[in-house]
Amino acid sequence: MRPGIVAEKERIPAVAVAGTSFLPLVDLLGKQEGIPGVKVAEYRGTFSIDSESVIKEKLETGTLDQIVAALTKPANLVSTPAVASGAEDLVLSGTFEEINESFRARNATDELPIIPPTVQKVEEFLRYTDRSPDEEIAILRPGNLRATPAVIAANAVMAGCRPEHMPILIAAVEAIADKKYNLDQLGTTGGVNPFLLINGPIVKQLGIKFDIGLISRGPNPSIGRALGLIIRNVAKLRPAEQYMGTFGYIMPFVLAEDEETSPWEPYHVERGFKKNISTVTAGATQNWGFQAFPSGTDPEGHLKAICQDIVKRIVLWGPLMHKDAQMLTVLITPPVARALADGGYSKQDVQKYLFENSRVSISHIDLALKYGYAWGETQTIGGLITMKLGPPEEWRDLGPDDMVPILIYPGVINVAVCGDQSRNKTMALHAAYVKPVTREIKLPANWNELTGKR
Repeated sequence: MRPGIVAEKERIPAVAVAGTSFLPLVDLLGKQEGIPGVKVAEYRGTFSIDSESVIKEKLETGTLDQIVAALTKPANLVSTPAVASGAEDLVLSGTFEEINESFRARNATDELPIIPPTVQKVEEFLRYTDRSPDEEIAILRPGNLRATPAVIAANAVMAGCRPEHMPILIAAVEAIADKKYNLDQLGTTGGVNPFLLINGPIVKQLGIKFDIGLISRGPNPSIGRALGLIIRNVAKLRPAEQYMGTFGYIMPFVLAEDEETSPWEPYHVERGFKKNISTVTAGATQNWGFQAFPSGTDPEGHLKAICQDIVKRIVLWGPLMHKDAQMLTVLITPPVARALADGGYSKQDVQKYLFENSRVSISHIDLALKYGYAWGETQTIGGLITMKLGPPEEWRDLGPDDMVPILIYPGVINVAVCGDQSRNKTMALHAAYVKPVTREIKLPANWNELTGKR
């Protein structure tokens, strides 16, 4: 899809070919690039499953005619993408149920009941930032809408947040708007789900959970929900329209690091922030669930267990799938972190070990190429090397049982200490297309007064 849109933007006649369910996404991406009414041809099938003969038949009986028709039309006018407010000027009245139904009809909710964002409630949230209500915090792709404090506050009210969560959400919006985060790629069919990692004094001050059941307790769920509503209503990534996860998404979630119990420096300190500064890091994952159980007294044994989990999470060879954006977040409970630290491992040592020892065989990659990633049954490691698509030249001579790293480099591994303080658990969260982005949580000048110096 994207090459066709890019070509059109450069005044090269082109047509994007997309499956039926992707047509709304092509339209949105076209508008994002300043090409309303982008030329697109519909393919009614599944490219990676249809046989060559079926693809040929479908192209000849429908898609090809659409391509010809599109190419014989006048070229699209290319304009500067329009940037609009991220809010609709809605004035509604009615019962709680009626207002909720109105928001559902506009596809502005996550299908759960919302708290109506009244003017009074929004204004209460705006007291917790020094930014002007209409100030542009960011423009969120692919919707190209302005995220302002007023817009952020409205979505936060809907999600059930408290007013003091505003500084966190403003920083989170700044993070997901960063080009390195690659927000518009969350629409991939793989189901990339965003999350936030919070560090610094604000964690304890606002009761952000970092111990047992952290994503499900305290303010964590409502903050995660607010992020999801902002992505839906401002970025315009809406499920089954532009948010194309095949099986869907869990709700965006929130983590906080257990900085006091951790034997290592906190995540945000690694990123160059002072310990007394509060930060939020926007991350993402394509999986959530299974937890590894590192056990025993040998710290290297713990690391081997984590490596096994990583390899299971990353089905395909990482550098091939996403050479420019790979993110692995490893959650480690305090007991496991202490066992590793007592064994002489710094956090950097852990990252290095996981990179060097999370390996798969050449035959594993070949199998994934053949059946797991729509490259076609004839694709091989050698073919990818010839096309310069990732594998280094020296891999050409490797045998099927030779092992190679599944990660790009140690820096893609992020380690956070959190979870049950009495359990030996770890979990690897892997995502393609995104990179973590950290932003400082900037508090209003009267923060202590507003929060009662909590």
